[in-house]
Amino acid sequence: MKKTFLALAGAAVLVAGLSGAATAQTTWTMPTPYPDGNFHTKNTAQFAADVDKATDGALKIQLHSNGSLVKHPEIKAAVRRGTAQIGEVLISLHANESPIFGLDSIPFLATGYDAAKKLYAAQKPYLEKKLADENLVLLYSVPWPPQGIYSKKELKTIDELKGLKFRTYNPATQAIAKEAGAIPVQVEQADLATAFSTGRVEATITSPATGVDSKMWDFVSVYDDTQAWLPRNVVIVNKAAFDALTDAQKKAVMDAAKAAEERGWAASAQVTVNATKTLADNKISVVQPTPELKAGFEEIGKRIAAAWVVSAGPDGEAILTAYRK
Repeated sequence: MKKTFLALAGAAVLVAGLSGAATAQTTWTMPTPYPDGNFHTKNTAQFAADVDKATDGALKIQLHSNGSLVKHPEIKAAVRRGTAQIGEVLISLHANESPIFGLDSIPFLATGYDAAKKLYAAQKPYLEKKLADENLVLLYSVPWPPQGIYSKKELKTIDELKGLKFRTYNPATQAIAKEAGAIPVQVEQADLATAFSTGRVEATITSPATGVDSKMWDFVSVYDDTQAWLPRNVVIVNKAAFDALTDAQKKAVMDAAKAAEERGWAASAQVTVNATKTLADNKISVVQPTPELKAGFEEIGKRIAAAWVVSAGPDGEAILTAYRK
């Protein structure tokens, strides 16, 4: 049986050759974007532990959290190339590569967990196919809590975003900033606190979980709970690495992935409650959007959704038709 060694950050990673089953211990390197305390990272760590246990240690997944090994925008490409065997990414970060990747971040299309789950079910076959075209296998997907606006003062209307330096993290947030007349500034989560403290950004739309991770109470005073959308992370694996496993190991990975997805959705909902309370406990004013602000965002959402359908073509129309049934 042919064996191939892949090197990443000085670590030799053994994967079995495509022509035979994996019999020796196999280690997969897994870059992730978020800190160890984040619920996504905790969930992924449990997934790795479950795989280890189910395979009796024959398959080990070595996590490198918080962008420490591969920066977030490069994780998907690293997994596609096989320099990392598995990784976790915010899929909407890659919406410029395919509209299918950006569906979950269309504002006010799916604003609660039930709607987000229904949207994922409609999207999933097309998402799997698009990833398969890149030699990637979708293992599971977990949403962030609903997105809200952090700012130094309460925003009454959408017009109050005009001219503000608005932190963006994917094409959807860039589109929102543009539509609202804000100044988009691309900033990853790991740099969010620094961006606010240095004045690079003045407002952002992100989850209560990210707000807690970044201790946003040090920089802003208001969290507007707009519940704009629930962006999702995906965990993906290089197809060649996955195909090199034994059938029993493949089943172990997929079973652990199913459990991680179910666990992650439940954790996300609980994090929403806990993190929103933590924001309030740290003197951030948690407010509901005014009717005028909500109407302004809904109008932006309609324009973004219409543009998305045009760019996504028949697949996009099919997904939204299935979602709206």
